[in-house]
Amino acid sequence: MADFIITTFDWVPEFPRGYVRDLRARWALEEAGLIYDVQSVSFDDRKSNHFEHQPFGQVPWLTNGNISIFESGAILLHIGECSENLLPVEPRERAQVQQWLFAALNSVEMASLPWFIFKFTDGDSESPEQKRISEFLDSRLQYMEKVLAHTKWLAKSFSIADIAMTDVLRLVHRFDGLESYPNCREYVIRATSRPKFEKAYKDQLAHFAAADKQ
Repeated sequence: MADFIITTFDWVPEFPRGYVRDLRARWALEEAGLIYDVQSVSFDDRKSNHFEHQPFGQVPWLTNGNISIFESGAILLHIGECSENLLPVEPRERAQVQQWLFAALNSVEMASLPWFIFKFTDGDSESPEQKRISEFLDSRLQYMEKVLAHTKWLAKSFSIADIAMTDVLRLVHRFDGLESYPNCREYVIRATSRPKFEKAYKDQLAHFAAADKQ
């Protein structure tokens, strides 16, 4: 029996496949070499047990023995605690990974999500609201472009911070939002070329595709 269990939806529409956040947990566990299983909950009929583990009715959550964790950042941090490959023990290196993990979620993703929603809903690109949202994202990407000009990964080696940051930036990349940021774009390509990402990505697509056949 696997020590780790990822719970995700049994099915999602075509558009978000490959971007559902259980991918972050899958990728981290693959990189860490930890054995895990994947379980499903209903996308259409969310039961009380779902909300006991994830109070917002979202996915994923991770169970590890009697521990149950929701929110992808907390999940990545927990997996990192179980693997020096993804979260160093040395205090200075560890702090560097932790700060970039939170930066991915609090500084970059908070700017990218409103931008994505406008793109996804075909919002008016000339509206003052959309311009402000685009400017906010650009301000974050400009800083990331400078950081990634001088480093392969955000810390000394590949870590949970890179998993989070890559997954945030690749959604921007999906809508051509990195065209003016070659360092960010190359970073995403470099990270998603890793065999463990490719396996996690293919496994997620296969998971949702299997539900189509039922």
